Amino acid sequence: MSIKDQLLELASKKNSPSVTIAFNTHRTSPDNQKDLIQLKNLVKEAEERILKEYDKKEVQDILEKLNKLPDELEVHKNLESINIYLSKNTFEFIRTTWPLTTEGVWIDDSFAIRPLIKEINRNKEYLVLYLTQKGVHLYEALNDSIVREIENDDFPYTEANYDLSHLFSKGNKQSNQLKEFYNQVDKALLRANPEASLPCLVVSTEENYSLLLTVADNPSIYIGSVSTDFNSPTQKNEFMKLAWEFIKKLQHNDRAKYIAEMQEAVGKGQVITDLQEIYQAALDGKGDLLIVHQDFHQPVKFIDDRTFEIIDDATENGAVDDITSTIAWEVITKKGKVFFTSQEEIKDLGKIVLKTRY
Repeated sequence: MSIKDQLLELASKKNSPSVTIAFNTHRTSPDNQKDLIQLKNLVKEAEERILKEYDKKEVQDILEKLNKLPDELEVHKNLESINIYLSKNTFEFIRTTWPLTTEGVWIDDSFAIRPLIKEINRNKEYLVLYLTQKGVHLYEALNDSIVREIENDDFPYTEANYDLSHLFSKGNKQSNQLKEFYNQVDKALLRANPEASLPCLVVSTEENYSLLLTVADNPSIYIGSVSTDFNSPTQKNEFMKLAWEFIKKLQHNDRAKYIAEMQEAVGKGQVITDLQEIYQAALDGKGDLLIVHQDFHQPVKFIDDRTFEIIDDATENGAVDDITSTIAWEVITKKGKVFFTSQEEIKDLGKIVLKTRY
């Protein structure tokens, strides 16, 4: 499940109390030991606030989960930040490759996830299929980092459970067996990603990537390949550098395509640039494509459910610190597309623009 899907699922959960703990972390030792200290401090803060607002007997299970958190934090897996969601029925960690602008503890009837929507849409989640003669591994990646290796009944394929060297021998018989093997790998990938929610980048030779596509049940899930030495294992950081360069180019092309789509929609009267109107259209499910310049943010104070006034001070009592995150959330939950971009072409239209469905 992608991070975006996880957050959409978390958004639907209503429990009191719902505890969100979010803070920046460190990838390497010894700095990642500081993460454990920070978590303990945040756990203490959360406990104190819960005990002030709730009867201890009613929240005993929540307090027990909080006490377990320091033991559950595997600091060697930390990236740039971590978000922890905890309630009576929920106990989830989401690690991310971007630093958070706001750290702390949130306690409410639902989880604090909307501020992350803006950040998530600046990033790319995908699968990496590492396909070599020495083995087949499947990784979940975010930007330039591997989040985890997927290990299940199918993956990894290794020389211990398959005679891979025999498969890659020359000859028609071996060629047919290799096609069958790649078809098995493809089906295994689809089982690991049943909703096809994550695209897959393949690390392999061009020849073997082409062969995989010929036997794939759903070739559209594969977005391309980067080459590697087929005969020997490659260090993860080496092929992830290539993967990230590929993804950045793909993202740039995608954003250019959607900017062109937005510019074409202007002539059809489908584009809104007024911030208030954009918010209301997003609420009504009219948002098909939202593009926001990544430097744009705007604090507001709501007058009622559908209108707000623009303010300068994001710390003002009752303020929403950035309405673009709320708008993005509304578009996403109503099946629209959202992109944050640094490409200057968007500024010809405005710092935030919405293409409507009708």
